[in-house]
Amino acid sequence: MAFPVPSYLSGTLRSGRRASVAVLLAAIALGGCSFDLGSFSSTSDREEPKPAPAGAAVAQAQVYATHGQVLAKSGKPEEALAEFNHAIELDPNNPKRVTAMISMDPGTPIRADTQVDITSQGFTGAAAVALKGGTAQAPRLTSENGQPPLLIARPDVGRNLTESAQETLRRIDDVLNQNAKPLNTAITGIAAFADMLGRNSQRVEGLIGGLENLTGSGAPKQGPAIYDLAAATDFPKIEKTIKAQLVVPDPSAIILFDTQKILIRNGGGVYSNINNAQWADNLPKLIQARIVQSFENAHQLSAVSRPLEQLTAEYRLELAIRSFQITLEPSPNAVVDVTARLVSDKGAVAVARTFTASIPAQSTEAPDAVAALNQAFSQVAGQIVLWTVGAI
Repeated sequence: MAFPVPSYLSGTLRSGRRASVAVLLAAIALGGCSFDLGSFSSTSDREEPKPAPAGAAVAQAQVYATHGQVLAKSGKPEEALAEFNHAIELDPNNPKRVTAMISMDPGTPIRADTQVDITSQGFTGAAAVALKGGTAQAPRLTSENGQPPLLIARPDVGRNLTESAQETLRRIDDVLNQNAKPLNTAITGIAAFADMLGRNSQRVEGLIGGLENLTGSGAPKQGPAIYDLAAATDFPKIEKTIKAQLVVPDPSAIILFDTQKILIRNGGGVYSNINNAQWADNLPKLIQARIVQSFENAHQLSAVSRPLEQLTAEYRLELAIRSFQITLEPSPNAVVDVTARLVSDKGAVAVARTFTASIPAQSTEAPDAVAALNQAFSQVAGQIVLWTVGAI
């Protein structure tokens, strides 16, 4: 419920008939007594709340309030309101304290914990005294020593949102002024750190990537492309079939060629490998498998196999890898160079020969390099099959 504040304090005179009253309440003391009409000093500047003045000032305000009630009951609202305008008394000893008398119906449930406030009403924003809340368990507000009951307003009563925002901004400004140097130091440090991160972004990314790989939390890294060797398939009609049993053990090779890397050799004899590409197995194992497959493609399936414990072969086809790479000079070429020896079960070398093929490569990119190496190997594998069949 709200009651208009007198015109000389609020700046607005509200007209209208007031209800008949039987009880007077003392309200308002600026700074923490009965009611605060707009003290904006900081909390530390405010004095502790004190009871409203109970002397002649309050008594005179009560007279005005009582006279106003009589005029209101007599149907003279404007004159009554003029009397009520005098029901405000300033404390001469404390300019922050204001005592206001308001009248209300005796049936109004005013409790000891009822709160006092000043609100704005209507489009004009006329100020009015407002009484809010109060719990049913709290005792009713009663008078003492013949004086009207007393309600004490909060220290910040009557402050609007704009004033509160201004006070908050002022305090923020004070905090910023007091901490200007530390804030400047912090901002400068952040800027320097950001600059350092920018200059070392690749290292930071590498470090984070390494941690992700270590913990297994990073995105799965895509592996290199896997390439296979192609066995020889284009054979002329072979009337002869190998009558003896032949096995093909793992080819021998230096460590350079005992790898899954697809090798490149420059003009200076320096080897490197094609990035993000590799053979399906170590090269000697892969060549062994495709040589056996080449014999099978030449219809020598029953006579040729890998070494088996339960098999005693009459011949071994011993192979040695001498070259298997892309040479860059004078132009990219796939070079395959393999020696072959037919060794009897007695350990004697029956025949031996070197097989070499060189095929131009369109580029050193993995697909072109592998295509050229496959063509060169197929040529060598076909020659080894025909030579072996003719030798045994």
